[in-house]
Amino acid sequence: MIVIGIDIGSVSAKGYIISNGSHHRTIVPTGWSPRDAGQAIIDQLLDATRIERDQVERIYVTGYGRVAFEQADKTITEIKCHARGIAELYPEIRTIIDIGGQDSKVIRIGEMGQVLDFAMNDKCAAGTGRFLQVMATVLGLDVSELGGAEEPGQMQMISSMCTVFAESEIIGSLARGNPKGGIIAGLHQSVGKRVAAMARRMGVREQVAFTGGVAINQGVKRAVAKELGTRIIVPEACQYTGALGAALLALEKG
Repeated sequence: MIVIGIDIGSVSAKGYIISNGSHHRTIVPTGWSPRDAGQAIIDQLLDATRIERDQVERIYVTGYGRVAFEQADKTITEIKCHARGIAELYPEIRTIIDIGGQDSKVIRIGEMGQVLDFAMNDKCAAGTGRFLQVMATVLGLDVSELGGAEEPGQMQMISSMCTVFAESEIIGSLARGNPKGGIIAGLHQSVGKRVAAMARRMGVREQVAFTGGVAINQGVKRAVAKELGTRIIVPEACQYTGALGAALLALEKG
């Protein structure tokens, strides 16, 4: 059986194809059209695996752009897909933190990957990839550079998580001559505090899986681990867990 799972996020679209037990994955920028991004994912996966479109039995799609993708056999919530993906990779994990471009989520799952509870921040940019992207621009950096540029030993606390106020706060801190690396560390700490507060409400058990594009940022990982006082596991394919979960659910016809 051949199935495809696609996660169309606000920043990037990710895809997983499962063909007779073998896996292949790909990622593309979402751009202005979730529909085109989803099609690009399918094209790349089929080209890489030399599989014909009519050989694919099911395509399941998740993510914010899922409603725009008409080729889907089924659309599924990100919550369910991330839970299934992490259950496959780390069966012992019971808490998932996912930070994407537009929202942050904490998901509590059971032994079989079933969703027991979740909390989501999708009303404002605070604590999301978009928030970090705006702050990186203020600091004259690419968002991918933040993790390596922080200096926790010179931390400058950022008191506001509102994008507008935090931007003004950072500009003022730079004007006072505070070190950029210390400002970045404070920024990461602010994100960590906000996400950790959501996680504590869900109940944290031992190890936590951290997924989404922001999980690549080692500074945010450090901050979340410090706030929760627990081990944070970042999967090697942390951006793909939603797409993997969608593919697995398609395989299981879930």
